[in-house]
Parts: sequence; structure tokens; C-alpha cells
Amino acid sequence: MVSKSSFLQNPIWVRDSSTSFVSGFPLNPPCLHLNSNNKKRKNDNFISLVVASISSGSNNSSNKNGSNNGRFYLNFTGFPFPLGPFLNRRTLRTEIVKGSIWSFEQEQALGFSSVSTNIRMTVIKLRSGGLWVHAPIAPTKECIQLVKELGAPVEFIVLPTFAYEHKIFMGPFSRKFPHAQIWVAPRQWSWPLNLPLEFFGIFRAKTLQDEDSSTPWSDEIEQKVLSLPEVGIGPYVEVAFYHKRSRSLLVTDAVIFVPRQPPNCIGKDSLLASAKNGLAVKILSKGKEVSNEPVVDNPMSRQKGWERMVLQILFLGPSNLLEPNATFSQISQKLIVSPIVKTLVFSKVPEKVKDWIDGIVRDWRFQRIIPAHFEAPIKASRSEFLAAFGFLDDLLEEKYITKPSLSLMLASFMGKAATYFPPDDMKTLSSLDQFLVSVGAVKKTVSGRKR
Repeated sequence: MVSKSSFLQNPIWVRDSSTSFVSGFPLNPPCLHLNSNNKKRKNDNFISLVVASISSGSNNSSNKNGSNNGRFYLNFTGFPFPLGPFLNRRTLRTEIVKGSIWSFEQEQALGFSSVSTNIRMTVIKLRSGGLWVHAPIAPTKECIQLVKELGAPVEFIVLPTFAYEHKIFMGPFSRKFPHAQIWVAPRQWSWPLNLPLEFFGIFRAKTLQDEDSSTPWSDEIEQKVLSLPEVGIGPYVEVAFYHKRSRSLLVTDAVIFVPRQPPNCIGKDSLLASAKNGLAVKILSKGKEVSNEPVVDNPMSRQKGWERMVLQILFLGPSNLLEPNATFSQISQKLIVSPIVKTLVFSKVPEKVKDWIDGIVRDWRFQRIIPAHFEAPIKASRSEFLAAFGFLDDLLEEKYITKPSLSLMLASFMGKAATYFPPDDMKTLSSLDQFLVSVGAVKKTVSGRKR
């Protein structure tokens, strides 16, 4: 989820089994289990540190009557913030490339708020007939069934990032496919204690390396690692992949495309809850009178709920949450870098990010992009991809000595629009950045520029 802070990531795992995955904050709560007879196990005294996620077994009572359609997933998450939905996760499968690439989406809610977006797992069928899974999601009964319906064995499960909302599902998901190889992005870390991957329920994992031609899938899928210096508590790490046959670029959080309409996996209740004029709307209303009238369930209310969600996800504190349409119209329907990632991470290390982006554009002739959030697939050229990162050139104050190519000129022109965010909406992020710098939580700059 692009709303996350890149500096307060990666809760700590304590226990996992074939039907449960438990971890949490150091409070020593009782262990939670779900099994076929629904009885509490004995001798389960252990320290619970940050997160508890429990996927239901096939015989869980909520599935016997079909009321949840295999969507039950008890998900407790704590520091730095809880992630919902806490009981029910619907999975939607979409075929992106016929017989070759599929998207699996679930709703991802921020804590007990009304803010949600989608989280995406991408599955590619290899020439071997096996499946390559990118950024696994919650392994509900429904999700696993949808994977199995593809009629091919899961050969590889890949964690392309260090980020909390993807890592917490890696262990439980991989347990459902014990014969699959597990691969993870390098330099994994956790906070407040930096513990090995085994504490997250991730065992026998191999590390993804930059431009590694020795991976079992290298003839079909290439990879490039973005591994940045520590800009805060830990480094930012993301691995991009290129599926050569379909000319598809897979990223996690590097770029996004906010759709006009909400993703189908976000429920009506979530949208209507966001459309209500609650405390956040009253605070971020630019002093205008806020109505307390109940929300009517209609397309206009659902759309307003979606627009409010997006602004809170991308800006944390947008300037006008009461009337979100003006800002939403400026940032939607285009390929952009999330304002949070841009401000708190990429702007700190522009040289490293630009090297990664230039390598992707130079070596990979992609025609679609598949991120882990918001819209996918995105029909996008290399020029549009460069344009989303146009702010890097401004930060580095690069001057082209030779005559630039047509695509580079187009990217430069498009970049001014693609990377523009309304200054009023950026105030909260800018203030947060300045605060984190002042308390030493993040660095003012790591390389490439002076402020």
C-alpha cells in the first residue's frame, strides 16, 4: 500500500503452522488458533510481538454454511498500524494476458479507518508449465482455490520488497505450497528488532540478486534490484521484473496509476464509510460548513468515498477532503510516483533511483506495467515511465550536452505534468518530512543534491 511509511516497517513473526500465522507486539497475549475442532491448544505460551494473521482451515464453521465463500481470514496487525479487513477478504482473479498472466486482488484497509485500496498478487505461467507468484496476498481458501484452478503447480513464490503489507502474507501463503521455491528481495529488515526471515515464517528463502542470470526463470523473466542506502530506520528495496514474452514490467510500489473508478475488490460498505463526513473531513474542509446528513447509497456517494480514500492514501493530509474531486482529477488517470514514496524516499537518493530507472528503460521494451496497487495492467510506454520520474532530473539538475532523443524530449515534457502535485495537498507530507529529518528518523539527503 502506497500509504505506508517506508521507515516504520516489517512487524515481527512468532508462530506459524499449516493453518495459522501469529505474531504481534510484546504483550504476551494468548495464542489464537483455528482448527477443525475449534479447541484451544495447550502449552502455547510464547511471546507475541507485532502481528497476528490466521487463515481459516477448510473445516472452519464459517465456511461450512458457505456464508463467507472461503474468504475468512482473521488478521490482527499492530505496530506501526493495523491492516484490515480483519475477518473477510474477497479475492478477485483477472486474466491479464490470455493463458499466461493473472492478477489476484484483495482489499487492503488502513487500520480501523475508512481508508482502503487494493493489494495485488501477479501470477505468471512459465514455459515449464509451473506458476511464478509475485507478491503473495492473504491465502484465504478462496484465494488458494483460484490459484489451483489455473491447473498448474506453484513453482516459485517471490517477495519483491521489504514492505510490511506484502511480507506478512509470504509465510502463510508459502505454507500452502510447500514444494515451491521461495525467493525474497535482499536486505530484509524489521523494526524495532531486526530479526531474520525465519521469525516471519519464511524458511529456506533464496535472495534475489540484481540482473541475476542464474535464476531458474531467467530465460523468461529478468530482474533489476533497487537497493537504496538507509534513508531512515532501514533501506528501501524493490525488485522490478520483466516478462519478456508478454513485454510486461512488474513493480511493487515504484509507480501507480489511480483509476477513475474504485477497484472492484473494495466493498460498497468501505466506500460509503469513506463518504461520511467524519472527523477527518471536518478537519480537512478548509473551514467550510460540513453537513451531518447520512450518506445515501448511490454512485455519487461511492465515488466521493473512493476519491477521499485516494487522497488520504497518497497525501496523508490533503488540503480539502470535503471536496476531493479537484485534486483527484489532477492525479488520477496517469502514471505517477506516489507522493509519499517520492517525498520520503526517492527524493533522498535521486542518483540511485535514476540509475535503476534508466536501466529498466534501456534494457526492457515493455508495453504494460503491473504494479502491486491501484490499476493494472497499465498500458504504458518507456517514455511515460520516464515521465513519471521526471522529478529526478530536476533534483539532479541534469543538463543534456548532446541533442536528446525524441522519446527523452517527450518524457521531459510529460514529466512536468506527471510529477506535479498541488502544493496545498503536499503541505502535510512536507511537514512530516521536515519533522522526521529534525528528529533524525530520516536523512535530509543521502546523495545527489543539496537542499
